Amino acid sequence: MKTQFACIILFLPLLFSACSSEKNTFTNRLYHNTTSRYNAYYLSNQKIQELENIIKKNHKEDFSQVLPVFYPIDSATIDQHRALLKDARELSSKAIDWHRISKWVDDNYYLIGMVDYYQADFDDAINTFKYLNVNSKDRNLRHRSLIQLMRIFIDLKSYDDVVFVIDYLSKESRINKENRFHLFKTLAYYYDSQQDVEGKIGALDRALNYTKDKKEKSRINFILAQLYQREGLDAQAYNLYNEAQKGNPPYERSFFAQLYAQQVAELNRSKDVRKVRSYYDDLYKDSKNKELKDVVLYEKALFELKQDEKEEAVNLLIRAAQEQGNNPIQKGYIYQKLAEISLDFDKDYRAAKYYLDSALMNFRPIDPAFNQIQAQKGILDDYVTHFETISKNDSLIRISKLSPEEQELIATNFIKSEEERLMREAAAKEKSKSNSGIFDNLLAFGGRGSGESFYFDNAVAMQQGAIDFTRNWGNRPLQDNWRRSNQSFATSSGEVEEEREIAEEESNEESIFEQIPTKESLLSQIPNSEEDVNRLNNQLEIAYFELGKLLFFDFKEPELSIDNLESLITSYPNTIKKPEAYYILYLAQKERGGNAELYSQRLNREFPESPFTFSVNNPDRVSGNRAYIASSNQYKIAYELYQNRNYTEARKILRSTLEEYPLTRNTDKLLLLDVMISGKLDDRDRYKTRLETYIQNTENPELLKMARNMLIALTGEKPEIEKVAEELPTEAKTDTEADLEDDEEVEESPYKENPNQTHIFVIVLEPEKSRDAKSLLGDLESFHNANFSNSRLRTGNMNLNRENAIYIVSPFNNAEKALEYRNKFMESFTTESISGEDKANSFLISIENFQELNKRKNIEEYRNFYKKTYK
Repeated sequence: MKTQFACIILFLPLLFSACSSEKNTFTNRLYHNTTSRYNAYYLSNQKIQELENIIKKNHKEDFSQVLPVFYPIDSATIDQHRALLKDARELSSKAIDWHRISKWVDDNYYLIGMVDYYQADFDDAINTFKYLNVNSKDRNLRHRSLIQLMRIFIDLKSYDDVVFVIDYLSKESRINKENRFHLFKTLAYYYDSQQDVEGKIGALDRALNYTKDKKEKSRINFILAQLYQREGLDAQAYNLYNEAQKGNPPYERSFFAQLYAQQVAELNRSKDVRKVRSYYDDLYKDSKNKELKDVVLYEKALFELKQDEKEEAVNLLIRAAQEQGNNPIQKGYIYQKLAEISLDFDKDYRAAKYYLDSALMNFRPIDPAFNQIQAQKGILDDYVTHFETISKNDSLIRISKLSPEEQELIATNFIKSEEERLMREAAAKEKSKSNSGIFDNLLAFGGRGSGESFYFDNAVAMQQGAIDFTRNWGNRPLQDNWRRSNQSFATSSGEVEEEREIAEEESNEESIFEQIPTKESLLSQIPNSEEDVNRLNNQLEIAYFELGKLLFFDFKEPELSIDNLESLITSYPNTIKKPEAYYILYLAQKERGGNAELYSQRLNREFPESPFTFSVNNPDRVSGNRAYIASSNQYKIAYELYQNRNYTEARKILRSTLEEYPLTRNTDKLLLLDVMISGKLDDRDRYKTRLETYIQNTENPELLKMARNMLIALTGEKPEIEKVAEELPTEAKTDTEADLEDDEEVEESPYKENPNQTHIFVIVLEPEKSRDAKSLLGDLESFHNANFSNSRLRTGNMNLNRENAIYIVSPFNNAEKALEYRNKFMESFTTESISGEDKANSFLISIENFQELNKRKNIEEYRNFYKKTYK
């Protein structure tokens, strides 16, 4: 006993002396190395690995594209798990402070660098990894730091720095296997950023030689197979797809590996069409592919398109869109393909627009297809707006000319046709749901089948009942005891929860009452005054012109363009757009080999001073930037003459410039200066007429404002015209760089006004408020069920940046619909989760602008744009 006590007495001083971080003794080093490695470093590394696993788990693979080399880092995921990074930093910092003589200090610095990297503090991360490369004595850690430094430079697109690091590492010797794996994987990431397919394949191929991780090998083999398939090297792709199925990959990747392997080996080459179709049918029936049925139908549709079976392909795509898949991105490709067919085969631009709307809602802003669709959809949005304006207004004006009895008959027939349509849809659902097999018959006999005799199992019967109810009682909310003046006393508390559950189940179903309009609502749309008719005619006039212009320049459809512009001129012979309409008709007729001379004559006869007439008369004119530069110089000369009161000479130069360079970015400016000279040389009425014409035709907001001020000044309400003239720009860009710019004007705001795009409603909260607003999404859902049950609105939330969490409601077809929602929201939405100020700070944003906001992360910058545009 005395011996044991003596040992303890001797051991305690050794233990306490080992705790010192100053003494560099064997005991001290052993203690600090052990505690640093197996305590702080181990736990910190575990935190970072946990975050990396979350990033990997949350990432939804898009198998229609080549998989990314590294899993993309989502800032929202980082914000949601910031506590992991905070803990990792604290642990590694303590390890450095408490165990300074440990050989694990540099490893902890490396982990701190990784924390900075995931938090997007790139400057700090770069400094940390550079420090390790210069100061660390651990060769392997120095190499690993350089490789991570290379990845950061690739993320930042600092490619000169990337090349420098690659060159540096190429001269390093004894790089271990683990670092070689990371090096070649990062090189593949670099070659991908440079769109160097051969380099990427070579780097990934070499990376495979330096890892024993079966899961890593499986994913890299899949990426290599995709690359080889796109290069047309089917044999190599087939072998690699088979290799990708090893290592127990996720079932979805294994499924695509099998599918693509079959495609490169047999399906794409087979002449036995029935065999290929049978293969897809077997895949569809396989119970393991329950969540991938949309993929199977999509791939089969692509096969049918190759066989020129367009109708069958469309049917398959529609079925695919109705399947409950587990990957929203796949739905995006399905709708995108339907839009492509509508455009290429049917020329149905309206259907294409709505398909692309649906596609856009399923893609993420980081997906390659998102930007592609966004760019394509703008002209389709404009087309549908003008097309639907013509269809609706033309019908309403024609109906307004009928007697009240005829109007009521049309409304009644329309309601009847809607009821018949709904009945047909219900019958189609019932047909697809029914099964005439023997097992279904047996179940029905036992009282458990689809038994059509049971009312609530029969969609047709339920639809008919709903229609009959609407005819008799109108559009009433679905609730019990609806005829009582006070329903609250007639429902027991035990029934409340059951009713809530039923309402939740049916919340996604469109209400039959919402779909069938009342006769009164239809009749109220018919214009009943001259003012209403004039308003509809003004909208029609604009729509015919814009649609004709769009069809010629954007859709390359001269025939359809001619039809719309001829309708404009016939229906509205005094339209202010007549000169431009003649000009487009001239171009369209010239393109199709028609009578272009007719419109040239009309322009010269009716609008001899129009720039469109000058353009037709001078077909060999200089155009583009050369014309812009020349007209800019002429404008400066004319303006100096105007300031020197040499109005006649200034007018000559302006007229000759407009004739020689008729349609440039300077045209509006030249025309306005010509109008100002008219104020000096012509009579008052001529000047006033020209100002009014200019105001109606110009699209430049600054020049439009100045022209309006001139018109006001002419009536004596504003200062003299010379004061207004001072606002007119005296110089145009003439330096070399400016002359080579695109024709588009540079805008102050990065956001664009696009009222016809799909819109989103956004509520912004601080992170603390967001954590407390647990009931906000539920309250929004209740608000939607009560006020917008037919709109299929979806809610969600995300962290935009460190300062702002946002709650999103979508989709709205256009800004008008979104504004209606916001007005109702401000009027009726109540919740304890947000304040009145938070409600007032909510805003609307188009899909395109939301993408820009997500990049810039600046809420106030967008709010400034929002206040000017939407309020």
